[in-house]
Amino acid sequence: MSDRIIIKTKQEIELIRESSLLVSKTLGELAKHIKPGVLTLELDKIAEDFIRSHGGIPAFKNYAPSFNESRPYPFTLCTSVNEEVVHGMPSMRRMLQEGDIISVDCGVLLNGFYGDSAYTFAVGEIAPAKRRLMEVTKQSLYKGIEKAVAGNRIGDISQAIQVHAEMSGFSIVREMVGHGVGHAMHEAPEVPNYGRRNSGLRLVEGMVIAIEPMVNSGKRFIQTASDGWTVYAADKKPSAHYEHSVAVLKGKAEILSTFEFIEN
Repeated sequence: MSDRIIIKTKQEIELIRESSLLVSKTLGELAKHIKPGVLTLELDKIAEDFIRSHGGIPAFKNYAPSFNESRPYPFTLCTSVNEEVVHGMPSMRRMLQEGDIISVDCGVLLNGFYGDSAYTFAVGEIAPAKRRLMEVTKQSLYKGIEKAVAGNRIGDISQAIQVHAEMSGFSIVREMVGHGVGHAMHEAPEVPNYGRRNSGLRLVEGMVIAIEPMVNSGKRFIQTASDGWTVYAADKKPSAHYEHSVAVLKGKAEILSTFEFIEN
């Protein structure tokens, strides 16, 4: 990821919105299929077919980030179940069970621009503790988005997320962060989910960032599985993850993705 921050024009923001909305519609399509007995690899095929049929390209497929350049990611989705935090790999061996929660992270390339969003789904009836984890994580996302306005700093977003999650009794994963998005899947700046107010880079109108809190029900520490991708909570307690692509504007952030296709 380059350190150069790319300010987007209004026209470019609209193109990123189109990409982000295709991600959102894909997650909405997946919501119809997430239930006990479904294989995570089946979800991956549904997503890829949906994205390609709508003129997009799965952004994650064959993606090789700097931390794992030797092993490009082979799937359309990241499907992270229960204690898996992010980058869970779809599999024929992973069948969803009643009471699971699953974070589905998806990216799309459309008309030369990337969109990125994630949502944590309940599989059937889930325990109240998991439901509260999901609610607090999503609330943390919106607390961060409220601070994504021109003139604020990255640390204002980070602190808002951290305070809400930790005051609610949960912990913030610190090693994994949000990021700029648009011309590339991952652009500068990094957007941590913890930090101090009035610290870090000053936000400028036209920046587009993906804000994505990852919140653990136990301790914040993580480990990486032998597949080189799947990140999971070290204490094996459930984790949740939500993400929106957001345009930084004056006065109020503009969310370019949406959860409406999932929740309505």
